[in-house]
Amino acid sequence: MNSGNAMQILKETPADDMPVEGFLRLVQIVGRKANPAKNQAAIPPIIPISKTSFLSGVKKGIFPAPVYLGERTPLWKKSDIRRFIEQS
Repeated sequence: MNSGNAMQILKETPADDMPVEGFLRLVQIVGRKANPAKNQAAIPPIIPISKTSFLSGVKKGIFPAPVYLGERTPLWKKSDIRRFIEQS
């Protein structure tokens, strides 16, 4: 997906339900389909793109950078994601 299409989708994505403070995991940002075999409920995306596209955008500086809770636990500040959506 090119960045122009992503920006159009983001402008249509409401961020009003999201609390201002706290952290988000990657699955909460890009969403997930339900998986009954693993007993996992669907999670609607805040930014509706693939995980790979989002992480690529983070590396390129398009999306906000994460903070790390541990060596392998990236989290994104809700305020950074909200600010990104509002500025897009």
